[in-house]
Amino acid sequence: MDKPTHLPYIACVRFSLRALVLALAGMFAAMPALAEPMTYNTVMVDGVKIFYREAGPKDAPVILLLHGFPTSSRMYQGLMPLLADRYHLIAPDYPGFGNSDAPPPAAFAYTFDHITQVMDDFTLALGLKHYSLYMCDYGGDMGMKLAIAHPERVQTLIVQNANISDAGESGLWVARKAFWADRAANEGKIRQNLSSLEADRLRHVGSTPHPERINPDSWNDEYAFLNRPGEEDIQLDLFYDYRTNQAAFPAWNAWLKEHPYPTLVMWGRYDPSFTVAGAMVYQQDIPKAEVHILDAGHFALDEATPEIAELMRAFLGSNVK
Repeated sequence: MDKPTHLPYIACVRFSLRALVLALAGMFAAMPALAEPMTYNTVMVDGVKIFYREAGPKDAPVILLLHGFPTSSRMYQGLMPLLADRYHLIAPDYPGFGNSDAPPPAAFAYTFDHITQVMDDFTLALGLKHYSLYMCDYGGDMGMKLAIAHPERVQTLIVQNANISDAGESGLWVARKAFWADRAANEGKIRQNLSSLEADRLRHVGSTPHPERINPDSWNDEYAFLNRPGEEDIQLDLFYDYRTNQAAFPAWNAWLKEHPYPTLVMWGRYDPSFTVAGAMVYQQDIPKAEVHILDAGHFALDEATPEIAELMRAFLGSNVK
């Protein structure tokens, strides 16, 4: 007797294998391609050694990532590889921050205008003609100044907890404004805050319901940075100059209304310094701005790096060619 061939079974197996191969092919096609490795570089700009992180093809659209206080380009270490298959990401450390030179205040004016000029010259040194600006915290102030100086270079704005309005300020700013009004009488309180490990921790944790998700290396490393010789004086000078940014807020809001770049706003709702109202101001200035309120703190990348990368990929894919 002839043995059964089980043709229906064989056909089913072949069909299942074919479906599996097609599914795997689709999955791998949807995954980001392997990116070029991250590099860590320095360049001399205006007599100061500027450190920067770089990832992605040099001929791809540029994202210039501007960090906040008291961190450095390190805050972007986890984000950059997630986008480096399609974008050229560059994250510098400002003078006085991270791995860049930190000349003493007697030799270098720590003002936002001066540091912005160094960053402007940094972009020229690297030959960056067009870029999207990622702005967080102090990076918002630097970024606004860069954009206003060179609007033709800006392709999109990506805002992450970078406040440009009185509406976005929490109650913590009362003591900070007192420092601006009378530096001599209030410098001690600000200096104490700079040297406090608990203050460093709260900048990251804020009111998040999940502090266990945030890597304590973030604030421990920043605490060590703030306690380097001369660092307190540098940061006091720069923060004292922050009052000039606040005075410029109305002009910046008016400028954005006249220059409605494609804008992505991502705002951590648990930020102890900048309230969610600050995010809404961007939408008032730029009605077509895309605004997302994240379950994260001031440094939203502490908790939401994959979400931020996904939002950026979709936004940039629609607005940058």
